[in-house]
Amino acid sequence: MSVSLQKGQKVSLTKENAGLTSVMVALGWDEAERKRGLFSPKPEPIDCDASAFLLTNGKVARKEDVVYFGNLTHMSGAVRHMGDNLTGEGDGDDEQIFVDLQNVPADYDRIAIVVNIYQCEQRRQHFGMIKNAYIRIMDGKSGKELCRYNLTDDYSNMTAMIFGEVYRHGSEWKFNAVGQGTTDAGINELIKRF
Repeated sequence: MSVSLQKGQKVSLTKENAGLTSVMVALGWDEAERKRGLFSPKPEPIDCDASAFLLTNGKVARKEDVVYFGNLTHMSGAVRHMGDNLTGEGDGDDEQIFVDLQNVPADYDRIAIVVNIYQCEQRRQHFGMIKNAYIRIMDGKSGKELCRYNLTDDYSNMTAMIFGEVYRHGSEWKFNAVGQGTTDAGINELIKRF
């Protein structure tokens, strides 16, 4: 059975799921209804981009440790972005990141999962315009959902989000539901936080 998490809650992925070797990190969101005048142009769709930062001692050591739409596979092959969704339309997951837990090199202690709004400043968009945002972790082989974190806070004026992190704790892998909004304009600004 899937565990529903609250902000800041941590859960073991491997202790409860013997033999777990990989996970699929899935993210989803919907665009909230936006009011517009009779003659105003149709607003541009909100393009949220998910990324995985492989961290060494809590830091991004080199640009190759960022897996995103411009670098779909980490050099180790252990983390793969499954492709960019430009609008978030439709039901279900919008973007997915596969993590081969067994093959994440030992010098990485955590993988931060972040989302930023593409061209947020030019398009004047923020997370207050998004609803039903979530992150869920599934067994990479069976697809069974292990845990889910629904973001319920008001993130108005926030343009990026640290959704959560998969991290090593001794010999096990855990997940932390972070849910921290930021005003970073893009991925380069987000990286500076790590």
